[in-house]
Amino acid sequence: MSIYREYDIRGVFDKELSADRVKKLGFVLGKLVGAGKAAAIGYDARTHSPKLFEWLVSGFNRAGVKALKIGMCPTPVSYFAGFCEFDGIRPDLSVMITGSHNPPEYNGFKITIANAPFFGEQIYDLGRKIESCGERIPDDFTATQIDALDRYIAYLSEQFSELKGLKTPLVFDIGNGVAAITLKPILENLGIGAKLLFEEPDGTFPNHHPDPSEEENLELLKQEMKRSSQKYGFAFDGDADRIAMLSGKYNFKGDILSIFLAKKIKNPIVIGEVKCSQVMYDEINKFGKAIMYKTGHSNLKVKIKETNASFAAEVSGHIFFNDRYFGYDDAVYAALRLIELIKEGFDFDGEYEKLPKVYSTDEIKVKTTEEEKFKIIDRLKAALKNPSAELPKIRDIIDIDGVRVIFEEGWGLVRASNTTPVLVTRFEASSPEALKRIQSSLTAALEKCQ
Repeated sequence: MSIYREYDIRGVFDKELSADRVKKLGFVLGKLVGAGKAAAIGYDARTHSPKLFEWLVSGFNRAGVKALKIGMCPTPVSYFAGFCEFDGIRPDLSVMITGSHNPPEYNGFKITIANAPFFGEQIYDLGRKIESCGERIPDDFTATQIDALDRYIAYLSEQFSELKGLKTPLVFDIGNGVAAITLKPILENLGIGAKLLFEEPDGTFPNHHPDPSEEENLELLKQEMKRSSQKYGFAFDGDADRIAMLSGKYNFKGDILSIFLAKKIKNPIVIGEVKCSQVMYDEINKFGKAIMYKTGHSNLKVKIKETNASFAAEVSGHIFFNDRYFGYDDAVYAALRLIELIKEGFDFDGEYEKLPKVYSTDEIKVKTTEEEKFKIIDRLKAALKNPSAELPKIRDIIDIDGVRVIFEEGWGLVRASNTTPVLVTRFEASSPEALKRIQSSLTAALEKCQ
């Protein structure tokens, strides 16, 4: 059951993700949506993704669900397919076969039903049914090819037609993921000159790990920007639903990009996760409304629909545009929205330097067990009701996702990861000294609860 996660299904190919289990996934999921329905299926660049596609299709066919083949594509294209009709057929669900930024031996499945995320207890219940399924499922790779990729490329090319003629040179690090499959033809359609690094899809990721939230994975992009004097650079993860943006001076995280993007939307409503900087919430609240919510792409998509927010963002680079788009995370679309700002002459460095100066840590992960991680959070919540003298004065405690403790000079976060057996911590303060105090004291309080 460990492969059935909060937001997706993820495991090692041919071990946890065996032929029998993946066929049963297609069969049980097909039975859930009902015979006669249609499933759009895409996959990333991993060497085993086509084989997983065949196994999944076999299960769908056994359940009487029509398999629509997108082929290799970014994850957002599989979401996009749910908003299209193909020869009179509108997909009832989409499945993206992807390991995202996990090591090459991993793969997984992201599921959307009726354009809504399939997650949490839905996945756990699906897993229980798969593990108890006794159906013998023969190979049947029958699938109908659909032109979702071409439709997506044409749609974004038309939506951003005003970018034609942009003269600013740009560089994109594809990381041997799948972003270039859509990004390259869109840039060509718009006549935007750009340098693409590692654009060939290669699921072994020979140049660097495709996780743009890790600074070390951006080194080759920084070198290219410096070598060619290019002002702005972008990087993508393996399945192109997360983005990083760099200037010559700064690496702008998702929460900071949110401030910039919100400035160009009238009366914006922006949803951030609990790891986002307080600067994001304070700045957006000056001209719009910022809402703090749980981490996780499924949680944020649900909250967008509930609030009709303009967009949502995570520090890691997931940006979910509802303004002028469909409410899912799409790094290529986000890049084009940022390029709009570049064309308008937006001063990224200058606007960043105007923001209140804060000092923060990256995510710090504390290993624990699946059984203990949420119990530790509960113990920490209880302990903070009568805090020790070592802790700075607490102004507020936000517990929508773990514990975000607000102090006079900053905040600290402790939350249980929904996908791995770790606790995730992050700290931010108005000075290096305050950061050290907050981090050391809250970490000490956490250790007492382990």
